[in-house]
Amino acid sequence: MKKIFELIEKNKKPERTLDSVKNEIRKYFKRERKKKLPEDAIFWEFECKFGKDAGSAVALTSNDIVKALDKTREEKWPTCYIEIVSKPSDKKRPEKEEKASEEE
Repeated sequence: MKKIFELIEKNKKPERTLDSVKNEIRKYFKRERKKKLPEDAIFWEFECKFGKDAGSAVALTSNDIVKALDKTREEKWPTCYIEIVSKPSDKKRPEKEEKASEEE
């Protein structure tokens, strides 16, 4: 997803517009996580960027996107750019989880 969101709309309060943007982002994450993983992957990993426009976007974690959107309301941004790219991750589980599963 690469999209510029309008945060100020004529007939809506800014809080409602922001809520609809957050809802759309959460729905995107949920939809991407439901996709079938390749055989060698363990989970979906998301590369996220956020900013006023594509040129000024900075990398964030998926958990920080919603927090960053709250800051746009305080600073009264008219628009924001959000880029979310999902990719399968083949990272191994941490050793603590592996040891716990072996003991059982």
